[in-house]
Amino acid sequence: MDLRAIVIGLSFALIWSSAYATARIIVAESAPILSLALRFAISGAIAVGAGLAMGQSLRLTAAQGRATLIFGLCQNGIYLGLYFVAMQWIEASLAAIIASTMPLLVAGLGWAVKGERLPVLGMAGLFMGFAGVAVIMSARLGSGADPLGVALCVIGALALAIATLTLRGAASGGNVWIVVGLQMWVGSISLGLAGAMLEVWHSTWSLRWLTAMAYQIVMPGLAATLLWFALVRRIGAVKAATFHFLNPFFGVAIAAVLLGETVRLTDMIGVAIVMAGILGVQLSRNPT
Repeated sequence: MDLRAIVIGLSFALIWSSAYATARIIVAESAPILSLALRFAISGAIAVGAGLAMGQSLRLTAAQGRATLIFGLCQNGIYLGLYFVAMQWIEASLAAIIASTMPLLVAGLGWAVKGERLPVLGMAGLFMGFAGVAVIMSARLGSGADPLGVALCVIGALALAIATLTLRGAASGGNVWIVVGLQMWVGSISLGLAGAMLEVWHSTWSLRWLTAMAYQIVMPGLAATLLWFALVRRIGAVKAATFHFLNPFFGVAIAAVLLGETVRLTDMIGVAIVMAGILGVQLSRNPT
């Protein structure tokens, strides 16, 4: 892995992890579901426009169409929708830690449900990762973390893991920006319908809210996607996925700096264990 790949991977992990703290700013000042629908509508328009400008086609393969619908619903609708709702009640750092278990959930479901081989290092990493989450969750719940918010985050991470496992490799074939943009529009439509039934739109339209929304649209929504595909093209999906092991650390650190959230000793211990577990699972897929 060369220096350029490391820089791209670190940038991706940092931007991706920053989404939780900025999301908490948004949901503190507006309707969470409808705000996310608005974010996806704008991000999707930018992505589709960029794809068309690059000469990409709106005509998708069957696999791309299936991936667009399922990921649009599972990732953008269910996963992020539930996280935005949950962050009305739980801290961004806890949401980031739960979300970071997605690679562990994919590996665990692949082993338990699909019979995929998991080497000793991967199995050890799987148990370590979930043990680290258990350390954090027991301390947080004991100190008053909202159980409903935690449950919504767990369900969201599980939905994304199932979609990832089901559609692994299905989104290949080009038209990257078009696929990403249409996935965002699928999420926007589904969230808009849900929000219309469950929420009444409100927002402070403060500078803080507008800055957080603009950041979410441009950075986690678009820049992180561009960095991820650049990283996968450079070093492959398996090696690229190892950078996800940094998400718990970055997520907790950014929430502490940006929102002033308290970092507990149990958080530091648990995050270290989770990071080691995720790294073990990813390295076991490509020991070289």
